[in-house]
Amino acid sequence: MPLSSARSASVKSPSSRSQDPRTKSAQSPGVRASGASPASTWKTVHERVSGTLARPLVNYLVILSVTLLLTAFGLTMVLSSSMVDSRANGGSVFTEFFRQATFVAIGLVGMWVAIRMRPQTIRKYAPALLFVALFLLAAVLVPGLGSGDELGSRSWLRLGAFGVQPSEIAKLALAVWGSSVVAERLPKSNGLLDVLGKFLLYGCVILGMVLFQKDLGMMMSVGIVLLSLVFLAGARGKIFLVVVGAVAAVGLLAILTTAYRSARITTWLDTMFLDFSDSTTQGAAFQSYQGILSISDGGFFGLGLGQSRAKWFYLPEATNDFIFAVVGEELGFLGAMAVVTLFALLGWFGIKTALAHVDPFMRLLAASLTMGVMVQAFLNMGYVVGFMPVTGIQLPLISAGGTSAVITLFSLGLLANCARHEPNTVSAMQHEGRPWIDRILFLPEPQPVVAGSERREERRSTTQQYGEPVTQRRGGAGRAGQDARRERDRLAESRRRVGAEDYQRDYDGRRRSSLPPVQEPRSRRVPRDPQAKSPVQRRTNRPDSRRR
Repeated sequence: MPLSSARSASVKSPSSRSQDPRTKSAQSPGVRASGASPASTWKTVHERVSGTLARPLVNYLVILSVTLLLTAFGLTMVLSSSMVDSRANGGSVFTEFFRQATFVAIGLVGMWVAIRMRPQTIRKYAPALLFVALFLLAAVLVPGLGSGDELGSRSWLRLGAFGVQPSEIAKLALAVWGSSVVAERLPKSNGLLDVLGKFLLYGCVILGMVLFQKDLGMMMSVGIVLLSLVFLAGARGKIFLVVVGAVAAVGLLAILTTAYRSARITTWLDTMFLDFSDSTTQGAAFQSYQGILSISDGGFFGLGLGQSRAKWFYLPEATNDFIFAVVGEELGFLGAMAVVTLFALLGWFGIKTALAHVDPFMRLLAASLTMGVMVQAFLNMGYVVGFMPVTGIQLPLISAGGTSAVITLFSLGLLANCARHEPNTVSAMQHEGRPWIDRILFLPEPQPVVAGSERREERRSTTQQYGEPVTQRRGGAGRAGQDARRERDRLAESRRRVGAEDYQRDYDGRRRSSLPPVQEPRSRRVPRDPQAKSPVQRRTNRPDSRRR
């Protein structure tokens, strides 16, 4: 064969080359990806994102990162929105900023303490936190101790130059203590009323005390925590709707019995449909009208950081309730959506943290804290843009407010604690070590949270009085555990069944009676006639063969 023909025979055609498996494996990934369908590409991206989100430590690191970003952003907006007001009050332009930064520093320390705490320690001090909250709420109602605003609200305790809002502490206490009580009663009781009865009682007391302070916004915040725990405890739809209806009826009654609250409903309708009249824009709807103007002036990109015109005494409460309007004016639609996205991420990863836990206390605590912060944030942003009536609640971590900043940071520290004690996260830290943020903050290695461990420890408590026999477990309620009481009842039934009550005359008899009856094996057990004579009698009455 000529050389040219041999070469032509050895070279394969393009179709045969594509069918060679070795040629297929040698193709570059880029060539294969370029021919992939959009459905397969989306599936690959979805799998990679799902795999990344399913890794340990993701929830913990995201919650910490979002909290720190919102805190830094809030300090920046407080500085921008308060410069004019601080200067007008006779101080420097940094007066309000330094005050807010002080509270944020205290809150960050509280957050660090909350992350370090063990879940058992949180449950241990939950009743004490509830007691402090109830005491402070009662102190606000005492004439001469509580203070408020010009509208008649009385929800502050003044400690020199600083003020404390006990309703913020009550909201945190209700979330922590309620999660502990509900989680403790869930495995023991079958009835929902038995599980939620004590929690609903104290929750209604807190709601009533906040309502007497005439602070409808904080009553809604506390009601959110109450409703979230009722829902998460597994309440049926009818029961949950009854609780929602009761809370809504109390809120509606509070609105209708106060003139300025009734005007807020009219203002809300005007703001939603952008139908302001000249009389309302200079009266009840002035704040909402100025907030809408501020957001509309911002456009898509905003006027620039620090360039707000509304903070020059056009917008009331520009550093507090309506700071989101200043965000929209200075940073535009992009800045406002960035804030919404950060709160949405915080809520999503908070719920993911709750679902990752097996222990009921950690699940309820993570979910209730997430709902408390999330719903309050979206209520604030909702009434600024006109979707909801103005309630006067603050935007967490963004608005200026000392008590709100400290309590919110402590609450998010507890949420990060829940994320840090997820089973996968604990296992990853034990095998691969703590992340760099934990080493910088000197956080100890988390220990596993065993679901129902408190219940098992309670059942194993079999404390006895000194001097009692080891084999006899005595004691009433509080001295013996449930297992010991069951064993005692079983032994008593065994003694009654075999008729051994008459043999408890001395110490040995009592000791033998505390043991379960010993039965002979079935193979050696011989049916006995009660009228039959004993072996001694049978041997005595037997005729003597020698006498015969």
